[in-house]
Amino acid sequence: MILAVLITNPQANILVERFNGVPSEERLHWRSFLTKLGQANLKGAKLDEHFVAHHKSVYIVYTLFGDVSIYAVGKDEYDELTLSEVIRAITTSIKDVCGKPPSEGRFLDKYGRICLCLDEIFWKGVMENNDNDRVKRLVRLKPPTEL
Repeated sequence: MILAVLITNPQANILVERFNGVPSEERLHWRSFLTKLGQANLKGAKLDEHFVAHHKSVYIVYTLFGDVSIYAVGKDEYDELTLSEVIRAITTSIKDVCGKPPSEGRFLDKYGRICLCLDEIFWKGVMENNDNDRVKRLVRLKPPTEL
């Protein structure tokens, strides 16, 4: 299960967060833990270089993409490799929507479309689509012509 996906700006302010199966009283802990983890490790990171951590029997994969940091937390079958695939799908979709790795302003300008992409990539803790072309077709909000 994908427990959380967070996207933050360089100042560690959360731009987008999606939690699934995480009690509301634990969400603050996860927000602060992930942003501190990223602040400590993402300085000087290369674009789209994935970092891996393990905490409280869950897996964490995070990366720097343009001016935003992306964190994915999973457990059980969502191990490091699967979470890395989730992040790859997210970064590819963001790049398609923004036209390049985004600045914070460009990310916020395209916020609605990015949220639609996130909904198509994963829903209720399960990865639904990792095919970039299918995600692009689905966020057009038109019925698919092929199944």
